[in-house]
Amino acid sequence: MSVDTATTEATERSEEATVRRILTGTGDTWAIVGLSSNRARAAYGVAAVLQRFGKRIVPVHPKTETVHGEPGYASLADIPFPVDVVDVFVNSDLAGAVADEAREIGAKAVWFQLGVVDEAAYARTTDAGLDMVMDRCPAIEIPRLG
Repeated sequence: MSVDTATTEATERSEEATVRRILTGTGDTWAIVGLSSNRARAAYGVAAVLQRFGKRIVPVHPKTETVHGEPGYASLADIPFPVDVVDVFVNSDLAGAVADEAREIGAKAVWFQLGVVDEAAYARTTDAGLDMVMDRCPAIEIPRLG
């Protein structure tokens, strides 16, 4: 096995451990940035899956709509209770600022959805001691844990 292959496998194992830790041990309150009542958006379906697996979802969207029975907030800073995980459904160019806000509100982890990638935000977030996953979907990952 080459050094590159061993490094890649170690990175994948580490990422899998982070996914498992966030989904099973980090906490059950998930702020979902970009979640609205639009049923056609991926965030709507992902939030429903997270609820089915026992997570409390908190919609974060400028419209502050109630989604899946949970009241929404315009920003992470507006949420009046602790948040464990911030799940990010915004474009990659906006995601870094959301990761920074997650750190500021005391979240324990940040999850960037499929297609959301910001390596600099990943470095800042993990350097600050938070767990982080990029370019993955918790609705795909959580059923695999069973």
